[in-house]
Amino acid sequence: MHHTVEELKKVQELLRLEKEADLEYYQRKVLNASLEEKKKDGVCWYPVTLTGQRYSMGEKLIVKVLRQTDAKKPHVFQSGKIVSLFSIHNTKYTVSGVVNEVRFNMMTITLNTDTMPEWIEEGSLGVDLLFDELAYREMERAMKKVIDAREPRLVAMREILLGSQSATFSEVQPIMVPSLNDSQNEALHKVMSAQDVAIIHGPPGTGKTTTMVQAILQTIRNEKKVLVCAPSNAAVDLLTEKLTEEGASVVRIGHPARVTEVNLGKTIDAQIAAHDYYKELKKVRRRADEFRELGKKYKRNFGRAEREQRKQLLSEASRMRDEADQLEYYIVADILSKADAITSTLVGASNSLIRGFHFQTVFIDEAAQALEGASWIPILKCDRVVLAGDHCQLPPTVKSYEAAQQGLGETLMEKCIRRQQVHHTPVDVMLQTQYRMHEKIMNFSSHYFYEGALKAHESVRQALLAADQSPVSFIDTAGCGFAEKKETESLSTYNDEEASLLLRHLNALVKSLGISTFEQEGFTIGIIAPYKAQVRVLTDLYLSYEHLAQVKDLITIDTVDAFQGRERDIIYISLVRSNNKGEIGFLGDTRRMNVAMTRAKKKLVMIGDSATLGSHEFYIAFLDYIQEIDAYQSAFELMYS
Repeated sequence: MHHTVEELKKVQELLRLEKEADLEYYQRKVLNASLEEKKKDGVCWYPVTLTGQRYSMGEKLIVKVLRQTDAKKPHVFQSGKIVSLFSIHNTKYTVSGVVNEVRFNMMTITLNTDTMPEWIEEGSLGVDLLFDELAYREMERAMKKVIDAREPRLVAMREILLGSQSATFSEVQPIMVPSLNDSQNEALHKVMSAQDVAIIHGPPGTGKTTTMVQAILQTIRNEKKVLVCAPSNAAVDLLTEKLTEEGASVVRIGHPARVTEVNLGKTIDAQIAAHDYYKELKKVRRRADEFRELGKKYKRNFGRAEREQRKQLLSEASRMRDEADQLEYYIVADILSKADAITSTLVGASNSLIRGFHFQTVFIDEAAQALEGASWIPILKCDRVVLAGDHCQLPPTVKSYEAAQQGLGETLMEKCIRRQQVHHTPVDVMLQTQYRMHEKIMNFSSHYFYEGALKAHESVRQALLAADQSPVSFIDTAGCGFAEKKETESLSTYNDEEASLLLRHLNALVKSLGISTFEQEGFTIGIIAPYKAQVRVLTDLYLSYEHLAQVKDLITIDTVDAFQGRERDIIYISLVRSNNKGEIGFLGDTRRMNVAMTRAKKKLVMIGDSATLGSHEFYIAFLDYIQEIDAYQSAFELMYS
């Protein structure tokens, strides 16, 4: 028990390092930088124009802004980020909010206000990144509670999740859900029999979300209410949507990011607005405001009678505000009491609306991407936890090099799987049938990461773009003299000759299949580069290729991280690195490559320099696999064909 506490204190220490690194980055890039520097670093959009505004169903103000210049400039904004909308006219003119989505040069933001500030109309607006203090504060609080735990159940959960005690399972009758396959039903059984913890290990394309949703629905039958969390807004929204489709009554706490209609109605704000007593609440709030306004009109230097009058009006306003608060409290309690599932991000689980709540079970999706400190936040509210994710795909992002070196990137899910093996209590079930990829795209990943256990479902096993198309190709640029280069500003690596080769190859593929095939089949294309600079090079070039320009709406070009959880019919990967020293940088992060290679459904084309890659065991194994399936091609053949 003692060493568990020591370990948690270490994690706490690493979180402080991470917060310092994050804050230092924020101060350097945002607080102390000029407007021009901020724009260059992608932490500010300026100038932006307001192109639309509406109220969410929960009466929150949602604005849409358009970035007028720097169309292609890379930036850090994405859904869930905390931002500030400001006016250049006056430093006091700011309002904070949360990004719902970013598409090209449009950003949708839910502002923390219900009335449009007047200064917004004056223009000269910009959007700045804000530092997310709340996340660190809540992680710190949760870690402290776990370390100081006295309550027996929490102590037991702490010791079991960190492996110093064995997890327990009870005998329960297996439930066979017909829509699930064998390994999915086995995972479901594991969840239903777990007393403390169960883990659904979902490799790419194996239906982890589907299994998770069934497990939640079955649990709701036995328990009145469950908590469902994930580290990202997008993952929470997806679960909210799927549970709703299955007929569960769901309340989404916090900011829904992908504002789809189905999720909007599920937010706590929208459900308050739809409540029978909401009209009454609005009326009371409005009258409170009117009384306050009247009271303020009495100037202080009037006589005694007026002072009395003013005092009475203000106290009446305050009484009405209290009444409104009580009414709102009642409405919220009523909504939450009727919910089967409450969904939120991990940090969102600390929301004051569910402060006093205790759940039997919490489900955490994408647990392999969650910092340990964040995972504890919802676990504190529960007696058992179900984790789902894949620790062979992307780990959580850690900004502090030092904290990363000392293991902050290791998640609670990984620790628990590894340490429970010592007690010979497997807490995890791996899903084995994948529904995404041709078997040749899957096989390398299956053998390298999943002990060869993955099986391709009949529906995808042999699925090709066309009869004459091979599912996998590696195009080797060794000896072509395509040397990598470094961007001076970002120090990110790119390789423009490799980029041109990739786009020429893809252009020829689109031409040979025919534009009409793409229009009928809607084949989607993903181009992945591990380096942001290469993504920029590819993005700048691809529209100059005739056939690519014709199918541009079907093409996505992005980094590996942006592709996590997504799939495309055709995936091209540019490996970029080509040098005499055999330096491959973070291509050595094999989990990242696992994600990149498993996005493809029917065709995977990788382009790289075997001479540079050949010093790393992962790429040696991959090149052996390529030879074995006869998928090797030299770039020389293409250049002169």
